[in-house]
Amino acid sequence: MLDAIRRSEQLSRVELAEATGLSGQAISNIVRRLLDAGLVREAGRLRGAGLGKPRTLLELEPTGQYAVGVHLDPSVVTVVLLDLTGEVVARRPVDQHADDPGLLIDGIAKTIEEVIAASGAPRDRVTGVGIAAPGPIDVERGVVVDPPNLSTWHLVPLRDELSARTGLPIVLDKDVTAAASAEKWAGHGGSFVFFYLGTGVGAGLVIGDEVVRGSSSNVGEIGHVIVDPDGPLCYCGRRGCVGEASQPKYLVEQAVRAGVLAEGIDLDDRLAVEAAFASVCAQAGGPGAARDILTTLADRIAKVVEDIANLLDLERVVFGGPHWEQLAPVLHDRVRTALEGRFLLAAVHPFEVTGTSLGADVGAIGAASLILDRMFSPNPSLAGER
Repeated sequence: MLDAIRRSEQLSRVELAEATGLSGQAISNIVRRLLDAGLVREAGRLRGAGLGKPRTLLELEPTGQYAVGVHLDPSVVTVVLLDLTGEVVARRPVDQHADDPGLLIDGIAKTIEEVIAASGAPRDRVTGVGIAAPGPIDVERGVVVDPPNLSTWHLVPLRDELSARTGLPIVLDKDVTAAASAEKWAGHGGSFVFFYLGTGVGAGLVIGDEVVRGSSSNVGEIGHVIVDPDGPLCYCGRRGCVGEASQPKYLVEQAVRAGVLAEGIDLDDRLAVEAAFASVCAQAGGPGAARDILTTLADRIAKVVEDIANLLDLERVVFGGPHWEQLAPVLHDRVRTALEGRFLLAAVHPFEVTGTSLGADVGAIGAASLILDRMFSPNPSLAGER
């Protein structure tokens, strides 16, 4: 019933009965409990076309429950708080680098409390914390295993450590899966791939309105798809993996060689690389070497999207992640153009290229939506939880 109300925004008791198949008496009893719990509220009356009694509309009470979302990426760690309708009521970046797991977990716990306090939300209405973390993850133990771009994170029990610090229930999922879940939660279902662009790349999948997680909840590891046999050497020992060829570090290195950036940038300094990468993206607005670097990147990404879309008969690709907004001015149209004529089912249905509607916080919003999903869905699909 909560999910039916959420999807329609407002429903009467009669419409709820029609949507759920429950009897009128059952609807009355459940609605009374939801009203008493502060999860729904009455939102005025709607008179139908006939002369019958006006129907009282029901809608979610935004302040009834809250959920925290945490997005962990080597380049940025963000905490958001969602209300019961899924709206972001507060957000804050974590002021701590990801290199030291213990210090970062302390920083996340501290930021969670700050976000809750800043929002004014009663803490007893915060139902849990969702974490979107880079894979691979061990969902059974709530462990971040060995993310390629977090060299010091080896078998880190993130779920239990954060639960101990906050006292809140924790759900752990992959960053790309959480981002795809956020798009679905926002009402953009169907069959699509969410292409994540951060320090690394990944693909979240939704097929037939269902989030695909795989046998170990580690679906979406596309970083080792080879897009250029003569490309950069990957840590896996091969050349031209899309993950390595999409790294800001590699793009900055190319920009230095092309004379777009001055020499002397410390490629092992993450903050320096991020600043240099932002400069390359800014210079790519016009013709020149900077734009050539990003159009080459777009062509490589389009090849991966093409293979996934044709294999799974998808309807669209949704781009997002910490670096999407910087890359979008070049990547969006270039990828769309590159895919024209290469989607093999174009005669049956179109294939859309779009950016996320949820902005840079899509990973954190997706993490929080995992908590809300547990409340709304009769059979929630959750990853590691404690």
